[in-house]
Amino acid sequence: MRMKLAATAAMALSALPLSASADGEVNIYSYRQAYLLEPLLNAFEKETGIDTNVVFAKKGLAERLEREGRNSPADVVMTVDISRINELVERDLVQGVENQTLNQNIPENLRHPEGKWFALTTRGRLIFTSRERVEEGEITTYEQLADDKWNDRICTRSGKHPYNIALFSSMIAHHGEADTQAWLEGVKDNLARKPQGGDRDQIKAIAEGVCDISIGNSYYYGNMLRDDNQRAIAEQVRLVFPNAEGRGTHVNISGISLTKSAPNRENAIRLMEFLSSAEAQRIYAEANTEYPANPDVTPSGLVAEWGAINPDQLSLQEIAENRNAAVKLVDRVDYDGE
Repeated sequence: MRMKLAATAAMALSALPLSASADGEVNIYSYRQAYLLEPLLNAFEKETGIDTNVVFAKKGLAERLEREGRNSPADVVMTVDISRINELVERDLVQGVENQTLNQNIPENLRHPEGKWFALTTRGRLIFTSRERVEEGEITTYEQLADDKWNDRICTRSGKHPYNIALFSSMIAHHGEADTQAWLEGVKDNLARKPQGGDRDQIKAIAEGVCDISIGNSYYYGNMLRDDNQRAIAEQVRLVFPNAEGRGTHVNISGISLTKSAPNRENAIRLMEFLSSAEAQRIYAEANTEYPANPDVTPSGLVAEWGAINPDQLSLQEIAENRNAAVKLVDRVDYDGE
């Protein structure tokens, strides 16, 4: 029993076929990096005796599935971000799963209504503030990011990045397009610089005094704290769980879908069930400083030290359906412009 891994660039994917017919295996296409999956899949193989084969890529897996069609060897796709997961649904590349174990382990708002995807972990889209220049409790909601008091004090990555699009989509779901546009215009007016870089770069910008506030995923902060070269930078910011006293903090997910071809369907569903279990949820969440999707599993390690998160109960599928409207708003307010 040994996990087989093919780490590839998207352009090289077609050169790395997987066996589609052997018994006792499951074939995985993954956007998640190998080191995150290895402990999980080793535990699955030990428990079930089913071998796992993994193709990893940074992009291009949906296109590969489309190209391979019904002859694809892939049984499941593991990926991150609700927009990317929903792309598989929109391209008709995945099938629904009606499974009691999965439905019991994964809350309704963190799975597709027809079982076409299931969340495995969640990450909060948090506000980071300077410990020196922003008082604790001075900002507590996403809505307050548009307040005039933060003029020239906010840094973010591109408004078109999927993580921000998901947040903006959730704002549309809660407030409607017109109010979200007004809010987004206010956030843009408060930017200290043109949107750039990734979530870690926004934390670095706070440490460097470029801005006082940023938006970012919780796991980036956790991974910085684990990095000896970045810990001192991360320690200069304070975590804020927006809207914790109200509707809850917006969360995004990593998730899994069963492909339409799924030559090893039964084994694939056993893997999906295992990944939703308490044992796997603890391993997976702790490996990347994320929150378990299974509400019966408590966070551990660094994540537990941050305190409880009150996640927004809005359906992630509803957020995905607002994606196009959110992209148009970003263009309309020229969020990424000077």
